[in-house]
Amino acid sequence: MVADVPGQDPADEDARITSLEERIAKAERAEKVRQGTTKQQADDGSRLGNRVLAELIGGLVGGAVVGGTLDYFLRTSPWLLLIFLGLGIVVAFRNIIRLTTTKRPGE
Repeated sequence: MVADVPGQDPADEDARITSLEERIAKAERAEKVRQGTTKQQADDGSRLGNRVLAELIGGLVGGAVVGGTLDYFLRTSPWLLLIFLGLGIVVAFRNIIRLTTTKRPGE
């Protein structure tokens, strides 16, 4: 007997139709990006990668600048440069570990 209510049957087809609609929407977005009608936005992975790279470079450069400056004024070359460069590396890796292990919203 057929139900009097119009709509889809509550069968396994709903999941397949939903999946198909998602794939079609994804393909349409990719086609718009390919044609140049919309800009492709950076995903979370590339943002995180850029942030990790910035932390690493910032730690190295910051430690080298502070250590080199102190060495110049205190005439202790190259010891403070090496110490602060090491500290910069440690701080950079600590920040990278903190970035990558923190739960993001929505997970």
